[in-house]
Amino acid sequence: MLQAFILSISQLSDRSILLVLLKTLSLSLALFAILGVGAYYGLVWLFAWLDWSGGGFAAAAAAAIIAILTGLLLFRVVAMFVLNIFSDDIVDAVERRHYPQQAEAAKPPGYLIGMKMGIASTGRAIGYNILASPVYVLLLVTGVGAPLAFFIVNAILIGRDLHDMVASRHINNIAELPTNWRIGKAQRFILGLATALLLAIPVVNFLAPILAAAMATHLVHRRGEEEPLS
Repeated sequence: MLQAFILSISQLSDRSILLVLLKTLSLSLALFAILGVGAYYGLVWLFAWLDWSGGGFAAAAAAAIIAILTGLLLFRVVAMFVLNIFSDDIVDAVERRHYPQQAEAAKPPGYLIGMKMGIASTGRAIGYNILASPVYVLLLVTGVGAPLAFFIVNAILIGRDLHDMVASRHINNIAELPTNWRIGKAQRFILGLATALLLAIPVVNFLAPILAAAMATHLVHRRGEEEPLS
C-alpha cells in the first residue's frame, strides 16, 4: 500500500495525469456551480411566491450556503462520480508507465461505461449512507462514533469502486472476477479508507480521486505479479 501511494505521488507530474486533474476539477466545480444556480432560481421563485421583498439577496446568500454545505457533504459522491468518467485515462497512464503488457491487453470501457459506473457508485454511496444514517445519529452522543462509522461505510464502498474501476479494463464480467484479479478485502478496505480520509482534507481532496485510481491500479497489478493474471 505504501509503495503504491509513493508511486502514485511520483506520477502526479505526468502530463496525462495533470490533464485528468484539470478535467476532474472543472467538471466537479461545474456541477456545484449548476447546483448553486439552480438553488438560487428555485429560492427566488419561492420567495416571490411568498411575496417576500428583498428575496433576491436572501436567495443568493442561501444558494451560496447550500452550494458550500452540499460541496462539503457530498464532495466524496461527486468526486467518485467524476472519477469514474475519467478513470480510464488515469489507469491507462499508470499501466503504460509501469505495466506496459497489461496496458496493451486492456479493453478501455470508454466514457459511457464510466458514466454508468459513476451513476451506480453514486447510487450505492447515497443508498448505503441513508441506510446507515440511524447508526450515525445514535453514535453522535459518543462524539467520535458517527465519523468513524461514516468512514468505515464509505471505505468499504470506495474500495470496491476503485477495484472494479481497474478490473473492468481487463475483465468483461466483474461479477465473475477470477481470484487472481481480486485484491484482499483488508487491502481493499485500507485503500478505501485512505481515499475517504484524503477526500476529507481540504485542498488535498482535489488530488484524492487521482491518487486513489493510481493506487488501485498498482495494487491490482501487483496482485497479478504474485499470481499471473488471466
